[in-house]
Amino acid sequence: MPDTTSGSDTPTVFVLFGATGDLAKRMVLPAFYELAQRELLPTRWKLVGNGRGKRTDDEFRQHVADALTEFADGTDDHWDAFAKNLRFAGGGFTVDDPGQLPDVIDEIRNEDDFSGDDVQLVHYIALPPATFTDYTKALGEHGLDEGARVVYEKPFGTSQKSFEELDVAVHEVFDEKQVYRIDHFLGKESTQNLHIIRFANGMFAGLWNREHVEQVQIDIPETLDIDDRAEFYDATGAVLDMLVTHLFQVAAEVAMEPPLSLRADDLQTARESVIAAFRPIDADEVVLGQYDGYRDTEGIADDSSTDTYVAARMWVDTDRWRDVPFVLRTGKMLGVSAQRVTLVFRRPEDGPVTHLPADGAALTFDLSGDGEIDITLTVKTPGPGEKLSVAHMELPLSTIETNGGGLSPYSRLLYDVLDGDRSLFTRPDGLAHVWEVAAPLLDNPPAVQSYAPGSMGPHAADELADPVGWFVSAR
Repeated sequence: MPDTTSGSDTPTVFVLFGATGDLAKRMVLPAFYELAQRELLPTRWKLVGNGRGKRTDDEFRQHVADALTEFADGTDDHWDAFAKNLRFAGGGFTVDDPGQLPDVIDEIRNEDDFSGDDVQLVHYIALPPATFTDYTKALGEHGLDEGARVVYEKPFGTSQKSFEELDVAVHEVFDEKQVYRIDHFLGKESTQNLHIIRFANGMFAGLWNREHVEQVQIDIPETLDIDDRAEFYDATGAVLDMLVTHLFQVAAEVAMEPPLSLRADDLQTARESVIAAFRPIDADEVVLGQYDGYRDTEGIADDSSTDTYVAARMWVDTDRWRDVPFVLRTGKMLGVSAQRVTLVFRRPEDGPVTHLPADGAALTFDLSGDGEIDITLTVKTPGPGEKLSVAHMELPLSTIETNGGGLSPYSRLLYDVLDGDRSLFTRPDGLAHVWEVAAPLLDNPPAVQSYAPGSMGPHAADELADPVGWFVSAR
């Protein structure tokens, strides 16, 4: 259930810190506009951009329009009404100097549409994690924390020590129910379908265990380079940017025990409980890579050892999954882009059919776009003889009739923040164990190996997926 009062009658002020940055332009502003297009915003709302520089409201509106043109489908007939609700508060925001933000919020609270009602403040910190503590303390110092909700981008910390320090700082200002730690992979319709399809269909529920599953693959290769995120990426790398965030959370979605219900607290408890059973990663079961040419990127040091690729084998120590390897992979400048979760089923030990292919029975969830389910089966090749082939049956989830279509991941998560629903957001107990799981790798990482752009990464990673082999390959 939502933790505080929300809904179409609650006037809401959404404060976007880092409003002129890359993340805001690419993700947050297009998502907010999508909610406006779908008429899913509160009846009375304002979006206040915050940044160090000073802009007029009209200049910020033009910035938002440019972002929508570059990273979304541009503006439409919703734009004029949307633009009227955009404000900008410059001058930065620190403990010592709040800039223009408190004055702008006070002006909004005194507007005719807002005066006389309690205003729901929602703060979105779309900034690097190194800034989270300072902005949190400033929100408390300037009285913008009471009754507010606060959204933190990932990663929530960059090590176990920084996570613990940030967690203390956040809870000195906010109650846990006010905190939303975002991981946009949990907002994907297809990620949510992992547990719906499993728990709602007996044909899959009975197979979701070590008796039937030989290996689980979570594979998110990317053809993109680091684009204009060089400074952020070189300080983060693939392990922090993807492995300890998206891939671990998706692994928890696959591995969790059935929750008591699909309510927020029960889903979070199931997800965080299984993360507590993740075995600390053995650095000997990890391959790190860096694509050739990475160091030629402007802003990257000539001797940078930042990983742009990681493949890892992980183990989940529960009765359901003990001794089943979870193999995880992601990287930049690879030969194909994909977002897939694959359960590889065991071959029958006894039976009349022999010499079965290792990859001949699998259930794959494509997490990209609207999502797709692919069932891999071993079948007889048409014609004389008993030659075997591997066949695929595909079910695109875009074929399902919807009421207006699904929301993009960021739009879905922003909608849940506005509604006070924390079911798709991470909790500190689970994140604390994530850092324990990653600690051996972070403390003593293997040497970074080079790989050619357009390949599927260092060849050493192929052994991690034995005997099945990676289901995603550059074709």
